[in-house]
Amino acid sequence: MKVIDTPLPGVKLIEPHIVGDERGFFMESFQAQRYADAGIAGPFVQDNVSSSQYGVLRGLHFQHPHGQGKLVWVVQGEVFDVAVDIRQGSPTRGQWFGAMLSANNKRQLWLPAGYAHGFCVTSEAALFVYKCTDYYQPDAETAVLWSDPAIAINWPVECPRLSARDASASPLSEIDALRLPDYQA
Repeated sequence: MKVIDTPLPGVKLIEPHIVGDERGFFMESFQAQRYADAGIAGPFVQDNVSSSQYGVLRGLHFQHPHGQGKLVWVVQGEVFDVAVDIRQGSPTRGQWFGAMLSANNKRQLWLPAGYAHGFCVTSEAALFVYKCTDYYQPDAETAVLWSDPAIAINWPVECPRLSARDASASPLSEIDALRLPDYQA
């Protein structure tokens, strides 16, 4: 597998090794030792699957406390996946990284705890899979406004379909500091 560092510390784009022939393909979507060697250590305690239609935007979500590292990929369709550094005191706070993840390119994105996460479906439909390093804690979950002008994510869909919660989320600058993780150098 090829691991590509991004401009955001700890966020990594992974291109798994694919073995294919006329019958199809094989790939390891996760192998604990190989990922640990790449700086992506678990343990992973929860796997999630999300199904969405074209134009659905989910995010930007995070948990604090109980921050979740997430290893994400797409098994059907295509999404534009985004990580945003929300850590207080981080030199890259408010910066984002985005990548197209699809069933065709089979790329994965690793986001350590301390990053908000979101994605927008760019295909007719998408099946999105992710592994988490902590359990879902509804009381610890917060959302950053997907269109926060200070972050200025260049989403590929002009009028995304949002949940009521995501549509009414606050910009990063308006989120109570107690709800945000601290930067650990």
